[in-house]
Amino acid sequence: MLLKSLLVKDFRQFKGEQRISFSTETDRNVTIIMGDNGSGKTTLAQVFTWCLYGDTSFEDKILLCKKTAQNMLPNTEETVRAELTLEHNKTDYTVFSEQKYQKDGTGNIRAIGYRKFVIAYKKDGQLEYVKEGETDLRMKEILPKELSKYFFFYGERIGNMSKEIRRGKSSEFASAVRSLLGLSAFTAALDHLKGRGRNNVIAVYDQSYDVRSDSRVADLIQQINAINEKIDKIDDRLAEIETQTLQAQEKCDGLSDRIAKNKDSETLAQEKSKLVQKRQQLLDSKAGRTTAILRNFNSGAPNYFAMKMMRDALKSLAEAEKLDKGIPFINEKTIQHLIAQKKCICGEEVVAGNPAFNALTALLEFIPPKSIGNLIGEFVKECETRSKSAETFFESFCDDYRFVRDFDNDYTDNEAAITNIEKRLEGMESVGSLQADLSRYEKAIRDFGYERDKLNRDRGSLDEQKSRLDASKQEHANKDASNRKIEHYKAYAQYMYDTLLAQYQQSETDIRNELEQTVNEIFRTIYNGGFSLSLDEKYNIQINVIGNEGYTEDIETSTAQSISVIFAFISGVIKMARKSQQPENAMLVSEPYPLVMDAPLSSFDKTRIQTVCEVLPAVAEQVIVFIKDTDGDIAETYLGSKVGQRLEFDKHNEFETYIS
Repeated sequence: MLLKSLLVKDFRQFKGEQRISFSTETDRNVTIIMGDNGSGKTTLAQVFTWCLYGDTSFEDKILLCKKTAQNMLPNTEETVRAELTLEHNKTDYTVFSEQKYQKDGTGNIRAIGYRKFVIAYKKDGQLEYVKEGETDLRMKEILPKELSKYFFFYGERIGNMSKEIRRGKSSEFASAVRSLLGLSAFTAALDHLKGRGRNNVIAVYDQSYDVRSDSRVADLIQQINAINEKIDKIDDRLAEIETQTLQAQEKCDGLSDRIAKNKDSETLAQEKSKLVQKRQQLLDSKAGRTTAILRNFNSGAPNYFAMKMMRDALKSLAEAEKLDKGIPFINEKTIQHLIAQKKCICGEEVVAGNPAFNALTALLEFIPPKSIGNLIGEFVKECETRSKSAETFFESFCDDYRFVRDFDNDYTDNEAAITNIEKRLEGMESVGSLQADLSRYEKAIRDFGYERDKLNRDRGSLDEQKSRLDASKQEHANKDASNRKIEHYKAYAQYMYDTLLAQYQQSETDIRNELEQTVNEIFRTIYNGGFSLSLDEKYNIQINVIGNEGYTEDIETSTAQSISVIFAFISGVIKMARKSQQPENAMLVSEPYPLVMDAPLSSFDKTRIQTVCEVLPAVAEQVIVFIKDTDGDIAETYLGSKVGQRLEFDKHNEFETYIS
């Protein structure tokens, strides 16, 4: 996506009609617009989001230029207009937004009607318009609103984004990154095959059974649908719990910081932090040991309890005469065939009464089906194998059970210590209310955890019920020819879903690992040495400081470091999005986007400004940056060779600015 030009008319301090052209050159892909504080940099940055989505963050929702409004006569109208021309997916678009305003007889300005939103595009050299009811859908195809904030941002938005990706609060972030990196086609296909609701492929097949042949099929389908509804409700609640837990955890983090900063409570806060960490370690260890007990019991207990019987059986069979007389893979039909053709496979003649005939006849007593000698042999081998595997079961089981048995005492003691510290903190006048709030949020987090565990258990039980009902439904459906066909089609759809899901998961993991590496490379150019970034499966970022012995620890960041994280992350995403366009990545579908930034260099020192100026033009297809006059000389120095367009804000007064 390339931005070509922007026309703005009477939008806040931009009086009259003004047009800006942006550089679209490959080697000189930077447009600089310079101006002092208050000249309109943030306003112009928000023109983009208003034009595309109708959104701004202004407290004053009247967008009409105040100078224009002053010159209006009573009962007359003026129009605020923005027109953005761009190229997306090799198609030229023009996006229009208009809002009419009227001055009434008392001099008040009010908006008339709704914002008018139009999208035009060129097809075969002719200008055509997207139908009114389809404009939002087309805009979503060009640049979804939820993704736009990662390309059109300013100071306040940068700070919010830094908190979101570091604390995992943004529910849209992981989805946005997957879309930018071309994985949305995978997720769309997976949802189409087996998404929620009743419109996916497998659900449609479920609704297509002919229940006339077997009424039990209809009953089973009804039960399965009821279970699916319960599972969907559980999943919705689990998502709510995750969001509420994150919000409560944010409150806890803030309150903990305020308490820890209090001199009188510092030691107690540190002690509590260690106890809370130990509590989590105990819970994690218990969960791991419990899982180990169940896993070991399921796999080892049957063999362990059968050891006595297996040993007795082996002792009885050890002296059996027929044990070793059978010949593996030889049966009665084989011997009868040799006798009938009167010649052994070794070439010896087989005639009634001769030694070969007598040997083969005797062998019939020790081979299937007249003998179980071979079966006994296999049984002996199986018993020996199972006995060996069961030898270490009891010791391992006892060790795990001992830990779980002792857990309650350790956990109770740890909780008592935490409660004691909390009571002592509540008694302190300076932090009492803070600690009470913190205790309330921590209790909420624990309650969310209990509810989440119960819901997960309920969901597991429902999954088991659904599996049994599915098996029963399949059994009944297979009795009818048309229903068998539906089962066949469903099996194909499920196979396609499983195959695509495996490919998606592998692609997503590979992309996330590559993204982490790419982001680290860019981040190190801005903050070289001592820091690294890690990226989890939800695309939350953690900044680590690497100690002398290689130990990493999450750290709080300064404003400059937080902005550096955002730059590194967005730059890394853009760099990989451009890479996904290459032919070898044909399975990924993505589009590179420009960066439009308001005063991004203000929080950096000269060294950091240099590295940022070197990185952004190299990874982004297009950069449009609004720069304060005080940063202008430095930015010009480092961006000079990449700048294809230079513009300035000409501020006449607080209500009137022009761009030249």
